[in-house]
Amino acid sequence: MRHENIEKNIGLMTILTLIVVSVGGLVEIVPLFYIDDTVEEVESVRPFTPLEQRGRDIYVKEGCYLCHSQQVRPFRDEEIRYGHYSLAAESKYSHPFQWGSKRTGPDLARVGGKYSNEWQVQHLIAPRSVVPESVMPNYPHLMEELDYSQLQARMRALKAVGVPYTEEGEDELYQKNVERWGEDVAERLHIPNAEESLKAEAEEGNFDGDPSKLTEMDAIVAYLQVLGTMVDFDEYSEPEQGRSRGF
Repeated sequence: MRHENIEKNIGLMTILTLIVVSVGGLVEIVPLFYIDDTVEEVESVRPFTPLEQRGRDIYVKEGCYLCHSQQVRPFRDEEIRYGHYSLAAESKYSHPFQWGSKRTGPDLARVGGKYSNEWQVQHLIAPRSVVPESVMPNYPHLMEELDYSQLQARMRALKAVGVPYTEEGEDELYQKNVERWGEDVAERLHIPNAEESLKAEAEEGNFDGDPSKLTEMDAIVAYLQVLGTMVDFDEYSEPEQGRSRGF
């Protein structure tokens, strides 16, 4: 049957369209019933702390994801350059995830701890001062004061989609967080204490090198320094033995 005959027969075209849409829908929906087999159980992967989460917000606001993916694909060349291929579980608390496919700059999935705080600050303020061939814009405005007035509201929004931040009275969830990641981390994931936790973390890390004020630079460097650090990849098999569990 020629295509024009289908286009001229509205009833037939409607039926064929419904069939195509149904098949496409099943292809997308059925795998969701097996999501527990797709996303690995990695107990060490935790939600971002308040400071890290604000850093992630700034990362998205500044459009960093447009040039830097956070997905090491299961190919030998990528593993040699960036490290172990990305696990789905690494992004379980990231809304939205930052996998991406665009790399004007290098992938950042494993950038945490690769450079010092001082290097990160200098690179963000004046990229070509440390990487002469860089085409990245300058971000000196990140040294401005950090706005965290909506911090608790942002955390509650993330909690609504499954991130295990805790509220007052949620003793059972709080205890689970203690068992998973320790009391210090569980305290940072407690929404009513979020502002105090954010300030304490910035003071402890002194990410921007200026302890006199809390800046956007503190937040984004804290975020960059945690990327790829939550999983001990020594516990996982070689990529050839487990590629189906990655991306």
